[in-house]
Amino acid sequence: MSGPGGPHSEVFMSTALRERLEALGDAFWLRPAILVLLGLILGQGAVWTEEGGWARSILPAGWLYAGGEAGARALLGAIATSTIGVAGTTFSITVAALSLASGQMGPRLLRNFVRDAGNQVALGVFLGTFVYALVVLRTVRSVEEGTFVPHLGVTGALVLALLCVGTLTWFVHHIASGINVETVIGTVHAELRDAVVRLTLDHPDPGPIGPAPEGRAITAEEGGYLRALGEEGLANWAAEHDATLHLLVRPGDYVFTGAAVATVSPPALAKEAMERVRDAMSLGDRRAAAQDLEFAVRQLAEVAVRALSPGINDPFTAMAVLDRFGDVLCGMTDRHLPGSAVLRDGRVVLFRRAVDYDGLLDAMFHMIRQNGAGSAAVLLRLMKILGAVLAVEQAPERGAALRRHADLALAAGRQSLGERAAVEDLEVRFAALPRRP
Repeated sequence: MSGPGGPHSEVFMSTALRERLEALGDAFWLRPAILVLLGLILGQGAVWTEEGGWARSILPAGWLYAGGEAGARALLGAIATSTIGVAGTTFSITVAALSLASGQMGPRLLRNFVRDAGNQVALGVFLGTFVYALVVLRTVRSVEEGTFVPHLGVTGALVLALLCVGTLTWFVHHIASGINVETVIGTVHAELRDAVVRLTLDHPDPGPIGPAPEGRAITAEEGGYLRALGEEGLANWAAEHDATLHLLVRPGDYVFTGAAVATVSPPALAKEAMERVRDAMSLGDRRAAAQDLEFAVRQLAEVAVRALSPGINDPFTAMAVLDRFGDVLCGMTDRHLPGSAVLRDGRVVLFRRAVDYDGLLDAMFHMIRQNGAGSAAVLLRLMKILGAVLAVEQAPERGAALRRHADLALAAGRQSLGERAAVEDLEVRFAALPRRP
């Protein structure tokens, strides 16, 4: 790896920002809160416009609400009541449907529903319209109170009510397609492809550069999943202090309270290094995709494993997941995984646990093969995928890793498939795998 201006700096320089943005995406309340605030501002703005006498300069008289105080109260009350009722009922039904879907695809995939901007905006439109109607309704006054009817505000409420009708229609379609297993697989597949582009390199890192030196252990102050780790900042600090850091954890690992997460050499820098390492770690209750390449891989693998469970027995879903894994691996043929050493001015300043190709394949195929060992369709599709990737993969070490999984798939088929014809088909496909010297 090169210095601070090298190819890795652009990848990791915004780690903290990316992790925070991902955390904001997990906050289902954020966009609805913004739209509620916008509804409040629009409602108050419409009232002020009416009080200033500018309403008829904004819209022609024929477009403005022309009724009286009683009609305005009834109309605004009906809009407020219906929108909050529809919002509560719709999302209650949605949560029930998602609960059933999570039983088939895994509860961790509910994260995709929470992060979906369309779902957040739909809720925000309903709640924003409700708040808008309330803000305008409170200004309607009868003759005894000094007549005031916000014609522009009531007209805006009618427009928002029509928008809610369209939003409801769209939302029903969106959520019905969103819980479809193919849609879920496609969403996670796109996330995985994005992670591959973001977390891999155009050019290979240097190979292994000896073992990490002995050093003083740095322990974790608290536990949790390591969501992100500022490796570039730690490497810069180590270069400035002529130190060497050895990271024992990587994003996606669970960090245990009091466990060693790194070592530093020389030991005299242990106190300052401990502060730096702890500040560089972002811990949470859930894994995050910002720096964890295996995150989306495990999400897809979970869908396939659940589909292969005896209660569901859906090999077609597992085959669809294998197809997506094959697409990702074929797209990685010209990409390189980060190495285990970070260099500054030709000196190794940081050793880290990096994701390797073998580990990525293990995360993709091990659990699917183990749970689908009795399904000829799944094993045959796995062998086909491995053959397709071997046909385009030029790196010998990657080819060896792919053939290792082909060997495991063949062994699983010979042991678990009761039909001789299925075993023979698997052996034929295994024999046809591309082989390079």
